[in-house]
Amino acid sequence: MKKVVFLIFLCMAFILSGAAAKRIDLKSLTAGEFTAQRLTGINPLEGTDQYASISQNGKQVIQYSFKTGKQTAVLFDVDDTQGAKIDNFDGYIMSPDGKRMLIRTKTQPVYRRSYKAVFYIYTMASRKLEPLSDGGPQQAPVWSPDGTKVAFVRDNNIFLVKLLYNNSESQVTKDGRFNHIINGIPDWVNEEEFAFSHALTFNADGTMLCWLRYDESAVEQYRLQMFKGLNPEHKEYAVYPGEYAYKYPKAGERNATVSAWSFDIQSHRIQRLQVPVDSDGYMPRILPTSNPNRIIVYTMNRHQDVLNLYGVNPRSTVAQLLLSDHISRYVKEEAMETARIGSDYILLPSDRDGYMHLYLYNSNGQLLRKIGNGNFDITDVYGYDEKTGDVYYQAAALNPQDRQIYVAHKDGKTERLTKNEGWNSAIFSSDLRYFVNCWSDYDTPYIYSTCSNSGKVIATNLDNQVLKQKIRDYGWTKKETFSFTTSEGVKLNGWMIKPADFDPNKKYPVIMFQYSGPGNQQVINSWDAGSMRQGGAYDQYLAQQGFIVVCVDGRGTGGRGADFEKCTYLHLGNYEAKDQVETALWLGKQSYVDKDNIGIWGWSYGGFCTLMSMSEGRPVFKAGVAVAPPTSYRYYDTIYTERYMRTPKENPDGYNDNAITRADKLHGALLICHGTADDNVHPQNTFEYAEALVQADKDFKELYYTNRNHGISGGNTRNHLLRQITQWFEEHLK
Repeated sequence: MKKVVFLIFLCMAFILSGAAAKRIDLKSLTAGEFTAQRLTGINPLEGTDQYASISQNGKQVIQYSFKTGKQTAVLFDVDDTQGAKIDNFDGYIMSPDGKRMLIRTKTQPVYRRSYKAVFYIYTMASRKLEPLSDGGPQQAPVWSPDGTKVAFVRDNNIFLVKLLYNNSESQVTKDGRFNHIINGIPDWVNEEEFAFSHALTFNADGTMLCWLRYDESAVEQYRLQMFKGLNPEHKEYAVYPGEYAYKYPKAGERNATVSAWSFDIQSHRIQRLQVPVDSDGYMPRILPTSNPNRIIVYTMNRHQDVLNLYGVNPRSTVAQLLLSDHISRYVKEEAMETARIGSDYILLPSDRDGYMHLYLYNSNGQLLRKIGNGNFDITDVYGYDEKTGDVYYQAAALNPQDRQIYVAHKDGKTERLTKNEGWNSAIFSSDLRYFVNCWSDYDTPYIYSTCSNSGKVIATNLDNQVLKQKIRDYGWTKKETFSFTTSEGVKLNGWMIKPADFDPNKKYPVIMFQYSGPGNQQVINSWDAGSMRQGGAYDQYLAQQGFIVVCVDGRGTGGRGADFEKCTYLHLGNYEAKDQVETALWLGKQSYVDKDNIGIWGWSYGGFCTLMSMSEGRPVFKAGVAVAPPTSYRYYDTIYTERYMRTPKENPDGYNDNAITRADKLHGALLICHGTADDNVHPQNTFEYAEALVQADKDFKELYYTNRNHGISGGNTRNHLLRQITQWFEEHLK
């Protein structure tokens, strides 16, 4: 009898604990209630086994030992400075010699990666804090190698500050002008699609300054209308709207003309560097080397299937081709983003053999060896030890959803340095003897550990235990993974979240989330998996409303080699839409899915794929939401679009198959949301698509967010947006 009573007590306790689980609230979710703690601003200190990081309260820059994971010094404290005084800071840039840092304050975003800010020079020995410049906010500052000079951009011109001459400031270029000439920073399209915000560097001895110059005077402008709005409020537009006009080259149109230049700091001589580039080609990087007589300039043709690396003498201006990579269809952006250049080597990622592997060259472009021989992608590069020949990298070697850290030895042997399946990413010490590893999986927020370069865990730096307890309190359910094969014989991977009170004998409505864009992955064994980050908090919220949430990566997504990723070449949206439709058909066969109540949504490319999927021809989606969707790639930018589609003149059929031309095939209740100040995917996309739906006599609903960009955030905006998405699915899928 006692055993029965005890069992009843346990059951009641379990039921009560389940009933007591908290409910997620949209306002707290959009306010960041479920944001995991991160180690931010980690900066390995040159020549040491130390690194610097911003403190959790955001008031200090603290030095830690890689070896022990313990704090060893406070390098900067906003409350303990001499000279200028500031209340807070947004970031810092350490000088190469480790004696000073630039402290960033009053940051104003420009585009996705670029920003203007007010920088201060901080000298650690004296604790002296002084403005970098009194002439207005600065962009893209860079230190000279000896830490005695800083170059930066203001109003499209380059300025130089000499610390040894009482911080004297001089103007290097004078031709910079908004919407005409840009010096030292990329234009909008190069920043957005080649993933960089600095186009300015010193040479190795700090005697020369080199940069890229963009002449965008012939590029067409796009005009965004600006209104008074609220939060922030633009009172100057209270009666008549204003305008923000900027240069945006759409597919097939004229790009900015790019060139490379140098400035001799002693003689003040400016010269154009003789880097061969097509008249409509690109220079996606300018980088220093350890040789004062050489910088590296990347060039690409407009089709983006040839990447060249030139060694350029900044004084003589002579350029020498070091290596050229010719790739079927297109060179991936990661080939530029993760390449490493050292004193006598170039480590270049390339998927020339069908998977992203590494190719080690000497400084003259002679191939020394290949790293990675399996059918898997190397997804990040951490460093090359010139003494031992060891190469440290991240790879999807276990499966496409997983990331591990590896070392490849000179003798050909490879070791896995991380033990836990899931998502591992690393920051190595400058001597490559230690690394800080960030690990997470579908259901575990980030855990930071200090490790030796053999993979031994030395210390745990941060474990997010508070957040782990919080998600338990809120009754989060685990992401369940699955795979299936489509009618076309393609194996696809996915995850799903079920309601906490899931009953396998019931049938549930399903909301499918996807992004689907080239090389992107949403099905990853990481805390980042989920529609709005925060561990998928919004997906958990939808599950609490009684939906099953599903995500599947279709053809064109990353982690599975070049053939899988690049099969969408010249036909964006076609295979991606088919695979989302196939997912819905497969889900409809599951006993617990209500096949008549399946919805789909996505943001940006995910919005485009939502529209393409809802008009694919097979009427499987009862409702959908497209947020900030490109509706025709004729309206999107040159670099991204032409990488995958070539030009409209070369590929008219590919461009003509889009959401607008499929408008008459739309099936299901559709909600479209767009920011009126979206500088990335212009509101033109939704305006034109809406007109096509009207003329096709299709019912739909559209929401516009005043003065909001592609992220559609600020004030109460994000909370309002997610509530509309939720209510749309509750109205149409239940």
